[in-house]
Amino acid sequence: MLIKRRRGWEIPESQATPEAIFLNRRQIVTGLGMAGLVAAGMRPAQAQTAGIAAELYPAKRNPAYTLDRELTEEKVATSYNNFYEFGTSKNIVRPAQALTIKPWQVKIDGMVEKEIVIDAEDLIRKMPVDERLYRHRCVEAWSMSVPWSGFPLKALVDFAKPLSGAKYLRMETFKRPEEASGQKQFWYPWPYVEGLSLAEARNDLAYIATGVYGKPIPKQMGAPLRLAVPWKYGFKSVKSIVRFTFTDQKPKSFWEAMAADEYGFWANVNPAVAHPRWSQATEEVIGTGKRVPTLIYNGYGEQVADLYKDMTGEKLFM
Repeated sequence: MLIKRRRGWEIPESQATPEAIFLNRRQIVTGLGMAGLVAAGMRPAQAQTAGIAAELYPAKRNPAYTLDRELTEEKVATSYNNFYEFGTSKNIVRPAQALTIKPWQVKIDGMVEKEIVIDAEDLIRKMPVDERLYRHRCVEAWSMSVPWSGFPLKALVDFAKPLSGAKYLRMETFKRPEEASGQKQFWYPWPYVEGLSLAEARNDLAYIATGVYGKPIPKQMGAPLRLAVPWKYGFKSVKSIVRFTFTDQKPKSFWEAMAADEYGFWANVNPAVAHPRWSQATEEVIGTGKRVPTLIYNGYGEQVADLYKDMTGEKLFM
């Protein structure tokens, strides 16, 4: 007899939003999103140009990726964002609108069969776009639950055709201080760089988010291409990516370069390993005022723990 064991982050199918209701909600959430942007000081015309490949959204929800908690309200998730390129506060909706995302050239290079330069819009249309419900856990001990749209990172890895010697994927964001005021702060090691092992990049959970809440992803959340790796702390989820480089050398990430004793390369979530300046045992669920226990690997251990079982001498949870 086959017994299905529910994963820690899943909910029963009966609690999922029916597809027909979800598809019909687009007009509703579009209106709510527009209202939020107007409240933030944006004109409707600006909101209409905030995304690319808009015809792909809302994407069909992938039933393999559900949640054990309520989704974060759209107006909360889209207005409470870390994006140091535009400042150190969470309120970066307005300054982020200065980012030009059309056109958006993406370079795929390094240890690949052939270097590729492609517009993000063309890249997205080549990928298998779906919608997934993921937890997002910030290293600052807060969390959200987000309906990302996008494609599995392993699809991009397959598209790139890395050479057999490649072990890591280095990802780099834009560098445009004339648009991103935060990049004028010279003490930060711009551009923002992050990396994964190729084994992590090929994991089913690793994801390139191109949309959220049934629409193209807004600029303040990392348009047009943003990494989502839900078992890691949020600073690993590099935003507005312009370059994917395959390499045999472990990349030094932005925050690792800033403070390696606080922000390591692996950055897997572990409630038992405190940040040097605060506990990681619990997290504030943004928009609810509640604190809940944090789970090892943010609840995704069944899918990712085997990636690290043979590693010794690595600070996997720093």
